[in-house]
Formats: sequence, C-alpha cells, structure tokens
Amino acid sequence: MSVLLVEDDASIALVITAALEAEGFAVTHCDTIGERDRLIRQASFKALVTDVKLPDGDGIETLERVIALHPDMPIVILSAQNTLDTAVRATETGAFEYFPKPFDIDELARTVRQAIGGSEAAVAGADEPLGDGLPLVGRSVAMQSVFRMITRVLRNDLTVLILGESGTGKELVAEAIHQLGHRRSGPFIAVNTAAIPAELIESELFGHEKGAFTGAVARHVGKFEQAAGGTLFLDEIGDMPMQAQTRLLRALQSGTIRRVGGREEVALDTRIIAATNKDLGPQISAGKFREDLFYRLNVVPITLPPLRERSDDIESLVRHFLQVAVSEGLPRRQLTPDAMALLSRQPWRGNVRELKNFVYRLALLAREEVIDEDTVTPLLVQDGASAVPFDTMPVDLDAAIALWLETERPLSGSVYGAALAALEKPLFSRILHETGGNQLRAAQELGINRNTLRKRLSDLRLDPEAFVRRV
Repeated sequence: MSVLLVEDDASIALVITAALEAEGFAVTHCDTIGERDRLIRQASFKALVTDVKLPDGDGIETLERVIALHPDMPIVILSAQNTLDTAVRATETGAFEYFPKPFDIDELARTVRQAIGGSEAAVAGADEPLGDGLPLVGRSVAMQSVFRMITRVLRNDLTVLILGESGTGKELVAEAIHQLGHRRSGPFIAVNTAAIPAELIESELFGHEKGAFTGAVARHVGKFEQAAGGTLFLDEIGDMPMQAQTRLLRALQSGTIRRVGGREEVALDTRIIAATNKDLGPQISAGKFREDLFYRLNVVPITLPPLRERSDDIESLVRHFLQVAVSEGLPRRQLTPDAMALLSRQPWRGNVRELKNFVYRLALLAREEVIDEDTVTPLLVQDGASAVPFDTMPVDLDAAIALWLETERPLSGSVYGAALAALEKPLFSRILHETGGNQLRAAQELGINRNTLRKRLSDLRLDPEAFVRRV
C-alpha cells in the first residue's frame, strides 16, 4: 500500500516515513506542491499525508486539484500553523484528520492505517467557505486539542459542555462553534444562569404565559424560543438552581419546553452549549447538581486550559490585544523582548481575561510607544501580581493550601473532594510527564492500580495522550 508524503522538513519526513514503513506502507516522499501534483497524475496512492506550509504554496488551498483526480483518497493534514483558522480550513477539505505539530508519530501511523481501512472521516466537510476573524488565539499544544474538538462538532447538534477556570474564554469557544457551524445564520443567545434570581430563572429560560404569576401581564418568550434556529449558551451551569435543573433535564430529554403557566408543548430547535468553571463531580456528590443532567450535557466535553498551562500563547495573545486596543481608540504600543518574557512568566490567575485587562491598562498608561520591562514591573506590583518567575517561587505545601482555600474556596460540604482533585491533577500531570504518558509506569510510580488511575484521569479530565513524547 503506497502513501504519498508531502513534507519539506527533511527530519520530520524521515521520522514519518520510518513510522509508516513500520506499519507496512510504501512511502513516496516529495517536498513541493508541484512534485505532488506530478506524482498524483502518474501513480495511484492509497492516502496522502501533507503539510500545509510548503515552499511553493499552501497545501490546503491547492488540494482541490488532488481531490478532483482522486475524490476517494483519504487526506491527512499536518500543520505548524496551529490556529483555529487552520484547523477549520483543514476540516473544510473533507480531510480524514488534521494533526497540529508537534504530534504523536504513532497516532499518525494508526490514523493513516485507519484511513486506508475505509473508516468514516472523523470530521465532515462543509460546502461553504468560512471567513477570517475567528475569535480564539493560541498555537500551544494545549489549545490544539481544543481546536480539534471544535472542528468535530461544527456539522452536528451534539450538546457541548465547556469546562475551565474563569477567564479562560469559554464563551469564545461557544461563539466559535456557533459562528463556524451550520447554525451560524441563526441567533446566538447567551445566558448567565448564575446572574438570574432563582425565582425568575424558569421564566427567563422557558418563558411564561400571561397571568402565570404576579406581574406576568403578558406572554413572555423565553431564551429557548429566542434561540430557535441557532444556539443557546448556558453559562455558569453549575450554579443553576435545582428546580431549574429538573426542568432543563426534561427539556433535553423530550426535545420540548412548556412555558410557565402554560399547557402547550413547544418543540426545541436550538443547539445547547453549557459551560461551568466548577468541578461538577463534588457538586453531584453534595447533591447540588443532578447527575443525570450532567450526563445529558456532557455529550462532548471541551476543557479549556488555564493560561499558566499555555504560557507559549502569551506573546501572541499580548500582540493580539495590543492590536484590538488600537481599534478601540487606545495608543499603538509594542513590547520589548524582556517585557514580553516577563509577562510570559506570570501566573495570570484570572487567565486570558486578566491578561487582556492588563494589556489595555498598559497601553493606556505607558508613556512610550515601546514598552520595556521597567515599565511593566510597577504595574504588575500594583495588580498584586508577582514580577518573580512563577516557576521559581519557593514551594511550601501549607502556603499553597492556604492560597488555594483563599482564592478557590469551594462550597461548604465539598472542600475535601475539591482539595483532593486539586492535588491529584498536578500530581498525576507531573508523573505522566515523567513517564511520557505511559499509564502502566505512572500507576506503578504512584503505587495505585492501573484501573484506578484510568478512572481518576477520566474524572479529572486529564488526557494521557497529551503527555506522550512527540516529534
């Protein structure tokens, strides 16, 4: 079985070729689009593995010629241009899979075998081209799994649950799914369920009939009906009152809603995306969140990494926010390399939202167009941030627990479970990093059963594949 590999980086091409040949494939390698087109015309290949950025053009934009000649040949796309735009463009081609660099070489080889085996494409293509202006910024490995998950839900209406700390951009992910998906011509209705008084939340979500309660002087159409044909984004779902949770569960199960005080069943025509900054496991254990509702919402979970776990993205985020600041009337600024490095070392406990606010304030208060480290440091101190590199701070477990209780205080009755999860996640991450994602070795190192480790990794939403050593 012959595979055509288009890759201009000789070292990467060598590694990929060795992995594919170990799987029994015959690999033909070239490094330009022109050579690719010549080979495609002269020979038949079972699959195409291609990079995006090639010396003579864009590997995605020129795929139409390949698809016209061989419409059934599966295509696997590789890219170092790890943006959401690239992931979506790869999806639009009908590609079997998209791999952002760096990637797991063994996973690539397995994917090529699966593609040739005739399995269905992991992601369906779209007929209409999508424009620029995508809302998410980040090329780190941590963000690539987010981008790949987004592309998988664009052509369906599966319910999505977005998880992540405050300020990580959960609403931006919801907006991206809506704007890039097949419901983009419909409305995007966002509801902060924590901001609505408990006695009004059912009316806000499901609507009410005239006379349903004191003050209901006319029929009110709720958010579910307002979102008809589009997307309903339920933010802070972990704070939704229990009674409203019951009604939401019924709506998801039946596909219909009933206005407060009404008898008519109204069919739902909206995609549901929910988000929370809370660990719903302890909430369920404490009886504050319905387990059956969790499973209804958690069809496709997307976990957003905190900014401290994607520090490689800070420079691109800062540049992006400086550009946006100019469009909003703030002076044009740029940072010296030392100033940028200082920002990249900060913990940013408020995540991307905190970084954005800081950049705006920096753009407003700085006296010079070029901002240096000496200008940044005093503002960090004023914000209560540390100008000391986060990874060089002294480690004290007692102090860490005190800080965690002060900044992340869980609800009463759930502190123990939340504390264990908070400790286990970085512990398991460190051990998996040391073992290169090998779960058997990690379990042995931890002194626990492998099945126990797998369950805890699932509960903590830790993907062991993220720790596999990549090329």
